Amino acid sequence: MAQKITYTNEVAAAVSEAVAAIQPKQVFVLADTNTEKIARSIAGSLAIDGAKLIVIPAGDVNKNLESLSAVWQALTDARATRHDLLINVGGGMVTDLGGFAAATYKRGMPFVNVPTTLLGAVDAAVGGKTGINFGGYKNQVGAFAPAREVIISSVFFKSLPQTELLSGYAEMVKHGLLTSAAEFRRLAELDILAADDETMLGLLRTSVQVKEGIVAQDPTEKGLRKALNLGHTVGHAFEELAMERRRPVPHGYAVAWGLVAMAVLSKLTAGLDSETLNRLAAFVRANYNPASVNGPALSVTCDDYPTLLSLMRSDKKNADADHITFTLLSAPGHPLINQVVDAPTIQTALDITRDLLGL
Repeated sequence: MAQKITYTNEVAAAVSEAVAAIQPKQVFVLADTNTEKIARSIAGSLAIDGAKLIVIPAGDVNKNLESLSAVWQALTDARATRHDLLINVGGGMVTDLGGFAAATYKRGMPFVNVPTTLLGAVDAAVGGKTGINFGGYKNQVGAFAPAREVIISSVFFKSLPQTELLSGYAEMVKHGLLTSAAEFRRLAELDILAADDETMLGLLRTSVQVKEGIVAQDPTEKGLRKALNLGHTVGHAFEELAMERRRPVPHGYAVAWGLVAMAVLSKLTAGLDSETLNRLAAFVRANYNPASVNGPALSVTCDDYPTLLSLMRSDKKNADADHITFTLLSAPGHPLINQVVDAPTIQTALDITRDLLGL
């Protein structure tokens, strides 16, 4: 089923229209402790009586089996059926977990995503990937299950801290790299923190359409969709290393650092031009500097390389545990999927990335 995407800053009306189109017998609204107030307001605006609110703890560390089980239990206690509807209101943690809960409860019930973060809007809520973290690995257990509708709005972003806005913007820059050199330059030069609601909504539409176009051609990641993993093999390893240290960093920050590592690898093995690498490194260093006073802290030394390599080998995109596979770029707009890179070259790229970013 094709995923409907609605761009609007009239969120309550859009949710009501989605509910009317689906015609569920019961409506459940999932939120975390950060978005409970928004979700309660949305639930209260629905014409249907008795929309039930389910609240789970906030934070990616809670995107786990315990929270998933709590959602299943709430649905079971309310005698939910496959003819009911789950509305996920929150960032990527909520839409990932809520989508997986809906996809697996009674073998599948419809769900609608209402992302409240920039990262959720351009990445997690769109494209049909759902899942939870497991065993210390990001999104280790999940399913492909598209939302019936994704309602994208920029009205929630006013209250987001700067780190959350920048975290989402890293995924938008990734989409720019997948599009063209001109689009990447435009995004690298834009002050996303100064964008108003309507400008942001237009940027969201452009960015999401990049992902939509790729997902439409390869919904279950057999080939082309792997291009969307640009920067994520190393980025997830950085993120998981930070989680192991119990000092988690925002997903988008880890992706930004991973994009630089990807560009270095692309320069070393795929002929990426120095201008793109240097422009990307300068952009990330200026906006995602892990050593800055206000930025998320992650320090990486050579002693961490075995751990990072082990985490990369466990990445679900690898065909086997003996080879580490990357999406690289020969040039902006020209991704190369399924690129196997040996450990010494990865370590060299990590050396250069640390020098470029101060990791």
